[in-house]
Parts: sequence; structure tokens; C-alpha cells
Amino acid sequence: MPALNSETLSFIHEHCNDDVRALALQAGKYPAVDMPAAITQIAGRQTVKEKVPAWAEREGIFYPVHLSLEQCSSEPAARHKADIVRRIRHASDSEHKMPDEAEGAFADLTGGFGIDCAFLSAYFREAVYVERQESLCSIAAHNFPLLGLKHISVFHEDCVGYLQRMQPVDWIFIDPARRDEKGGKVVSIGDCEPDVSALEELLLEKAEHVLIKLSPMLDLTLALNDLKHVREAHIVSVSNECKELLLVLGRNGSLPAEDVPIHCTNLAGAGLPQTLIFSRRQERECACRFSAVPQVYLYEPNASILKGGAFRCVSHIYKVEKLHPNSHLYTSDEYISDFPGRKFQVLGSCGFGKKEIKELLGAAKRGNLTVRNFPSSVAELRKRLKLAEGGDAHFFATTLTDEKKVLICCYPTG
Repeated sequence: MPALNSETLSFIHEHCNDDVRALALQAGKYPAVDMPAAITQIAGRQTVKEKVPAWAEREGIFYPVHLSLEQCSSEPAARHKADIVRRIRHASDSEHKMPDEAEGAFADLTGGFGIDCAFLSAYFREAVYVERQESLCSIAAHNFPLLGLKHISVFHEDCVGYLQRMQPVDWIFIDPARRDEKGGKVVSIGDCEPDVSALEELLLEKAEHVLIKLSPMLDLTLALNDLKHVREAHIVSVSNECKELLLVLGRNGSLPAEDVPIHCTNLAGAGLPQTLIFSRRQERECACRFSAVPQVYLYEPNASILKGGAFRCVSHIYKVEKLHPNSHLYTSDEYISDFPGRKFQVLGSCGFGKKEIKELLGAAKRGNLTVRNFPSSVAELRKRLKLAEGGDAHFFATTLTDEKKVLICCYPTG
């Protein structure tokens, strides 16, 4: 981590909220300022202010280049991972100690900027941060004490080499790289680096539990089949945007892939998380009712449920009816206030005849538009309907059980 002179530190403090692109053009006016370093720190603080507000207010925190910040967890996602670990530890604690009591040992084998390590390690007496990029290790060693995390030891090493010789711990966290050599996204654990499916037995020799963070782009079914000791799977969304796929491995026994509990969680603001738990077997065996037409209320499951594929389970649990096997929209005459997703009151619906559409739209010139199981894209349909973005009204273009294409007009509730 480079040492910054007093002029650069003052410049960072004075311009912490300014546009970094404009600042970069003014480098000639500040010859004593290390402008590239200042821009990195100012941009980093601005990013972290949105992503991890608990860190942004700490004076002296040093930030890495943009890519490392782009790849790190947000504060809600990091706290959620810590809650998963705390819940499992508390459930297996025969002495029923307080779940936030710091005890045991933890290792983060892919430390990065250190956000996950910081939040997870808070519930352990000893913690290890391992990272192969020396610059990130220097930043972590500087930042952790400022955050009151003096129990974390920093190691600049390759994670596999460290894993092979490390002493056993209670929990391991690992976040394998998720892009191939050409920069493309991957869908299989075997294409990640390191390949945790090849390391599974060694990981569980070194820790009773392992928490694996994966891209939500990965195929969950493949992951459950590739790994033999998955105890839980978690699909995590933040503000209805799918962010992470988490797998918990455990030493004690194994579950068939179709019986692994899948936790679909949406973290939204200060409210309680929306969570639905199901298994592939339950999804296959659940009854799902269908409605021939939209009823009084319309529901769209949150992003985690859509990613997990809990389509029959959500109908069964919340007593709502599906509009079509492939539409993934639900309806009911009674309002389901705790439905885990977006909720709307239906004003009307119609087919796609010109007269029908004109009557439904009325004088509306603006509206939000979603397509589900529909042959046209949003852009194509907007052009056809002459409907601009915005406003309070929401329109769903979808297909009903009789294969009829419809446009549903509704307004958000709750």
C-alpha cells in the first residue's frame, strides 16, 4: 500500500464528494498531489458509501482499485452471510451460548477487499485472511485494526497452498473466481478457480463447515450435483436484484441433492428479509392451482424465488393461483400481504385487439411494463402501445392458461 503525502491526504479529504472524472482533468493544478492515488481513494470511498456505509464513515480506511470494489459484497449481503453462520453455530451449540459470543476459529481463503471476512470474523475469537494479491493484503492489514478487528491475521498466499497446510478451524469461507480465461461468465463450479468440487474433501478435513460464495449466474442444480456435502443453499437478492448463491457444506452426513433446503431471500431496506425455503423434491411434489383469468390481485415473486425455481411451492404456500405454467405470475381474490415479491391490484385486462387496448389504456401515455412468457420484448411492445416509461401504472404482458396473450393493468399495493 503506497504511503500518501500530506498534500494528497488533504486533497482526498477536501474533494471526497466531488466528481472524480472532473478531478482527473485538474491534475496539472495540483503538482504535489498524487492524483491517480487520490482518484482511487475518492472513487473508492464514494462506492463504499453506497455499498458498505458502516465502513465509509471510518477515517483512515484505504480503498483498492475499482475492480476489487465491484466484486466485493455489499453490507446487507455480508451481514446476511454472518447471520447464516451465527444461526448454524448457535443451533449446534450444545451449551446454548449466546449466538453472538465470539469463540472458535475462522478462515477466509479468498479475502479480497475484506468485507465478508470482517463481518464473518466478528463471531470468532481467531480469524485468518488469505489473499494472493499483495496490494489487497496490505490494505486489509491496514484497515482491519481501524475497524476494531485486531484478531484477524493476514497472509499473502495462494488459497490452495494455504489450505493444504493450515491448522483446522471451525468455519472456512471461500469465494472462487467466476470468469474464464477469456473473461466470460461461467455456469459450472468446475469452471471456477479454485475448483471447490475438487477441494471439497480437503475443505471439510480442515473445517466442520464451509461457506461457499458463488455467482447467481451459476446453475444451482449442477452445483448441488457436483458437491456431495451441501447442507443448505441460499439465493440472496438485495433490493430484488439477485446477487449471490451461497452453499453451506457440513461434515456430518450428506443430503440427496433434491432434499437440500434452498433458502430464497430478498434483503430490502430496513424491513425484515423476505424468505422462502423449499427443496427440489417439495417443488416437484407440490400441487399448483391455476386461474383462467387475473383476479383482484397480481403477484410477481422476488428475484431469488424466480432464480431458485420455487414456482409450485410459492403457489402452495401462499394459496395463490398461477396464470400459466411458464408465466410465473400469480393471482388471488384475497390480498396476501406477506407474499414474497411485488404485489399489485388489478384494474383490468384485455387481449391485443386495437379496440381492447385503447379501452384499457384510456388516456394513459406512460406506464411501467413487464413481459412474462410473451413473444415481444419490452421495447417492441412499448413501441406498439405508444407507451412511454414512468408513472404509477404497471402493465404486464403475459400468457394465460388457454394460451391467450393478455395485457394486465394494475397498481402497486403495500
